[in-house]
Amino acid sequence: MMTPAIGRIVIYTHRIDQMTDFYARFFGFSVIRSETDRIVELSPQTSGLTILLHPAASKQKEGQALVKLVFDVQDVEAFCATARSKGLNFGRVHRADEYSFANAKDPAKNSIQVSSRAFVRGSRPT
Repeated sequence: MMTPAIGRIVIYTHRIDQMTDFYARFFGFSVIRSETDRIVELSPQTSGLTILLHPAASKQKEGQALVKLVFDVQDVEAFCATARSKGLNFGRVHRADEYSFANAKDPAKNSIQVSSRAFVRGSRPT
């Protein structure tokens, strides 16, 4: 039996356009839209998960899911400085073991994080 790999994550939002701009501008995602589909696909420039932005139902409250999107970056402080210059402020940079990370929120109040954990020796399967 083949083990499935996670390939995409769905974010339900009332702010499709703001979310599209946010993930394209700050994380370099390519935007794929179709006139026949209400879902906006955000494709990473390198390897990684595809994000699908799905219109939230009127009763769905944004930011209530217990999910955090973690983006792998080698230099957390440099990434946060670049993001700040574009208008996204991360919280303070935390250090744990041999890696660092910082947290922020996207326009729909979902938790996001940039982390260098993936670049620590032994953290990725070979």
